[in-house]
Amino acid sequence: MIYKFPITSYFIFFLISLSSFTTVTACFGQTIKLPSNDEISSGLKEALEKATGISAERLGSKDGYLGNLDVKILFPEEAKNVEKTLRSMGLGSMVDQAITGLNRAAEDAAMEAKPIFTDAIKQMSIADVKNILLGEDNAATSYFNTTTSPVLTEKFSPIIDSSLKKTDATKYWEDVMNRYNKVPLVKKVDTDLTAYVTRKAIDGLFVEIAKEELKIREDISSRSSPLLQKVFGYAKQADK
Repeated sequence: MIYKFPITSYFIFFLISLSSFTTVTACFGQTIKLPSNDEISSGLKEALEKATGISAERLGSKDGYLGNLDVKILFPEEAKNVEKTLRSMGLGSMVDQAITGLNRAAEDAAMEAKPIFTDAIKQMSIADVKNILLGEDNAATSYFNTTTSPVLTEKFSPIIDSSLKKTDATKYWEDVMNRYNKVPLVKKVDTDLTAYVTRKAIDGLFVEIAKEELKIREDISSRSSPLLQKVFGYAKQADK
């Protein structure tokens, strides 16, 4: 026996299907509403506060530099031969102690970056904000590099100098250099340790900020508020 639906059932099914199709069509045809200047400014600044805060906290924790191969501070170029020579002489542990001390000093200073970045974010004009939002994937990182590097250097330098002494990194470094400089016929190395570690610590901060910036731009799940979703959704749409 063939069961036949009543005509009214077919009609109801047709209406439900039509309604569903219309809803889907509306979704596919939806365009992102343009955010206002205030929304763009607030959204971007919220994102940058998050990115810089996470970066500073990550690097300011134990092994934040030492355990991160992207930012780990190694011997400066002019001292690479020092490391190679001493390791070949069985003095690798002395070298490792010096490297650990350099990174601990950077970790001590990293948290001091947060208020510096916050001040830079507050001072952004709407033109700065739009250039960053619609710029390259590292536009914010480049902006911070330009605007905060001198202040970061001034703030980091005394902290790192104090930390190098506190963690005996200065002593380990001097031990390494004294031992190396006693090797016959080698060219003596004289590095401004505080300046070197300060520069590398700041470079590491920008490496981490660039990662967070890219994540917010590319990963929808990183946009933790409706405002971020709206602003960066608009930026993504504008980039097409």
